[in-house]
Amino acid sequence: MKFRKVEGGVTAAKGFWAAATASGIKKQAEKDLALIYSQVPAAAAGMFTQNRFQAAPVTISRKHLADGRAQAIIVNSGNANACTGEQGLKDAQKMTELTGKLLGLLPHDVLVASTGVIGQFLPMTKLERGIRAIVGQLKADGGPLAAEAILTTDLVSKITAYALEIGGQTVTVGGIAKGSGMIHPNMATMLAFITTDCAITPSLLQKALQYTVDRSYNLITVDGDTSTNDSVMVLANGMAGNPIIEEENEDYHRFLMLLQRVNSELAQKIVRDGEGATKFIEVTVKNAATELDAKKLARGILTSNLVKTAFFGEDANWGRIVAAMGQTEVELYPERVDIYLGNLPVMQAGQGLDFAEEEAKEILKQKDIRIIIDLHMGNAKVTAWGTDLSYEYVKINASYRS
Repeated sequence: MKFRKVEGGVTAAKGFWAAATASGIKKQAEKDLALIYSQVPAAAAGMFTQNRFQAAPVTISRKHLADGRAQAIIVNSGNANACTGEQGLKDAQKMTELTGKLLGLLPHDVLVASTGVIGQFLPMTKLERGIRAIVGQLKADGGPLAAEAILTTDLVSKITAYALEIGGQTVTVGGIAKGSGMIHPNMATMLAFITTDCAITPSLLQKALQYTVDRSYNLITVDGDTSTNDSVMVLANGMAGNPIIEEENEDYHRFLMLLQRVNSELAQKIVRDGEGATKFIEVTVKNAATELDAKKLARGILTSNLVKTAFFGEDANWGRIVAAMGQTEVELYPERVDIYLGNLPVMQAGQGLDFAEEEAKEILKQKDIRIIIDLHMGNAKVTAWGTDLSYEYVKINASYRS
């Protein structure tokens, strides 16, 4: 497929505008409020945190997505509006009501998301003032500004967009994301907002989103923690003019691959910006009995603190990889397993090899490190991404609220 990289993030697709402003939630007048708007009604889908403590905006957005339609997303950073009871729900609902009123939409056509410190009430006077201001700032090239406004401990914005011909028309999918810490499979303290001008039914949009989330955001980890606010939302307004996708035909699969491209890139950008991270670690488990087994093993390796600290110390201690695999619930044959650090074999048929430590050290000095596990059991293959664990991670999270 001939994917074409384009600029603009959530405003790359036809008919989408975005804006950002500083409402006063964050210190030092940082942007902390983002708005994404489709000029026409759109099909909508979402996936949310599996953490049992779910923030108020997650509850409200789930309700608003019940009809598979939405036209705007309002997002604040600096305050999670989580564990805030009935007041938090009222505040999240108020955000959608005010945004909708100013845009001429019904409240249930507006989705809402928040990220930041848990357990604090939103400063609604500041937020309402910010919402009134941001509606007037919507513009067709506002995607990069919106990407800035949703950040918390992130060091860089996460933004991407690609185009592909579908049904004889150019279809674009663009997205922005935030996330740096509390990152773990089943999503994390992350938000991602995707827009597309593809014409597709809400049910197939939801199906495509779930498929791609399972193969992107659910295959990343930084520190093994999930959050109360994790959300991925997508709006599809149909303005590309392609024949509406109503069944799982060739057009659907082309759209699926386009959406996968965007979500995979955003997911990897989150890992690369992991709190305190010095290494980007890619784990491929191949020739597994099932895809689920491969996922569990990759996650087990990437979430092991002993594995992560070994990579931070640039120590080729492959025994920690073996130990992490062995403590998962996956059934495997240890005597068949091969392990590679980059292209360097360190274990074959379940036994350690006499490899050059100097060569291993050179591999581990790199920012990007690849681990390959061959189980010799089947045909399933999964690639997942994670980070090392550094002193800086502890410093960042020891003083998150200060």
